[in-house]
Amino acid sequence: MNTQKTVLTAEEKELAGLIAKQCKNQGDIHAVLKRLFSGTVEEILEAELEEHLGYEKNSAAGRNSGNSRNGYGSKTVISEYGESEIAVPRDRNSTFEPQIIEKRQNRSEEIEEKIINMYAKGMTQRDIEETIRDIYGAEVSQSLVSRITDRVLPEVNEWQNRPLDDIYAVIYFDGIVFKSRKDNKIINKCVYSVLGIGMDGRKDILGL
Repeated sequence: MNTQKTVLTAEEKELAGLIAKQCKNQGDIHAVLKRLFSGTVEEILEAELEEHLGYEKNSAAGRNSGNSRNGYGSKTVISEYGESEIAVPRDRNSTFEPQIIEKRQNRSEEIEEKIINMYAKGMTQRDIEETIRDIYGAEVSQSLVSRITDRVLPEVNEWQNRPLDDIYAVIYFDGIVFKSRKDNKIINKCVYSVLGIGMDGRKDILGL
């Protein structure tokens, strides 16, 4: 973002005032974070299916392999941001068992906190790999960690380096409190987020 002082015209000031009057609900922050959370979970599920099948999507290695992709199912997951519709990939033999969101699991518990933290500034590839291991537990294979990292890391880098507007009509600050486990105790942790609403009404999470 350009840090130089910008002088608004009278028309821009009027437009910013109109946007501010229409945007008074901090639920906008939750909606943007919910899309970030659900999109990342879907990328992780794609990596899980690749690990299960043993080949990447559209790879020649999948020909005559005995199993293949078979579209998607839909699953509703309840997170701190509200309900999210997750597209769950399927295999033709119905042997794929999702791990990050299991078949009978409809609450994301601590997963969303860990996923949102991956988008915060300062998370290295090693940090992300450790976060993935933390999500899955000790039984996760290095192969699966690598597949997930290869899918998630470009998304994280793109989000962190995306261009921002010079001017935002409205800035919202919000904090979402999560239950988190530390030293065998459940504690409250707060993830702070900053939402900017541009002069065109578009919403951006400016920082976490």
